Amino acid sequence: MAVGLVAVGSSWGLRSHRAETTRYRTAAAERGPIEAIVSATGTLQPVEQVEVGSQVSGTVQKLLAGYNSRVAAGQVLCQLDPSSFGARTVQAEAAVASAEAAVHDADRTLRRAHDLRDQNSISELELEAAEVAKQQRSADLQSARAQLQVARVDLEHTTIRSPIDGVVMSRTIDLGQIVAGLPAPKLFVIARSLAQMQVEARIDEADIGRIHPGLPVTFTVDAYPGTSFHGQVQQVRLEPITERGVVTYTTVIATQNPDQKLRPGMTANVSVMVARRENALKVPNAALGFRPAAPADTNRLVVAPGTAPAPDDSSSLVTGTVYVLRGGNPVAVPVLSGITDGAMTEVLARDLEPDDPVIIGYEPPPGSGGPLRGPGGRGVGGRP
Repeated sequence: MAVGLVAVGSSWGLRSHRAETTRYRTAAAERGPIEAIVSATGTLQPVEQVEVGSQVSGTVQKLLAGYNSRVAAGQVLCQLDPSSFGARTVQAEAAVASAEAAVHDADRTLRRAHDLRDQNSISELELEAAEVAKQQRSADLQSARAQLQVARVDLEHTTIRSPIDGVVMSRTIDLGQIVAGLPAPKLFVIARSLAQMQVEARIDEADIGRIHPGLPVTFTVDAYPGTSFHGQVQQVRLEPITERGVVTYTTVIATQNPDQKLRPGMTANVSVMVARRENALKVPNAALGFRPAAPADTNRLVVAPGTAPAPDDSSSLVTGTVYVLRGGNPVAVPVLSGITDGAMTEVLARDLEPDDPVIIGYEPPPGSGGPLRGPGGRGVGGRP
């Protein structure tokens, strides 16, 4: 019981001592540039890439391109065994020749039927039969020619060519492999150029309203720590992507890659600059969240003419309060807060100047080693 009384007495003594020696941590208000940034992650992709497949089945006879091969439009990438398709083409050509001969024969028969009909040697019904036979032979010829065209196209498709100028990013076949034409397999992936790349980043729905084409972007990749790359927002897609209840929108960022350091598939840590002030008065974000334990003097908010930042779609002025240490006491200064970079916030106030000491928190009493704690983890003396 005596121990408990001593503890209580010590607590009140500490509370009284701390009240008399309250000290504040401060930081100077600054004037200078500030940027509002939206951060996201994305994946680097070529601006244009094409998947090359096969429309026919066959065995890979020749393989003329591999990983990282630079190819031109029309260049042969691989050759499937054309022997069976060549045989079908020859067969179709023979069918066309036979059909053409049948048409010639039917044409002669029809001419003779007309002559005999003029001489009343055959009936009208026999003439009509000759005309029908000619039409049938002509239809057979048309069908044979169509089959020949299909055979020739299939034979041509055994030679697989690049549709664009570019570089081979991937290859999924090897020499001697059997390729099945249906469904069309992916044999090669070709990127048109790696000198121009794009980042596909997912922006949270809370920030997407501030993103629009033309905004400057910086990003980093793990492969080159300490190196910043630059780009520009090119497109904000309308399609929402929902994963685990979070809605994001794909934002396409164009970037140059002249030295080809950037590679497809790399993860990019993206920072989109949505707003910038060149000469803003700014304070640490902690200053806007500080509230003293005791009442402080307050000043009436007056905005000096001509000092407000020009409004735009990225600024949102909010009324708040910062506390300035004057004469050892915290004095409340109403402010209008604007854009923030995550550490500092733009503010507008009549009674705040650069280098004014704004309060960002409490200093612990000397020798305390940090905030005092009582039983159960509660702060001694009711201090936060």
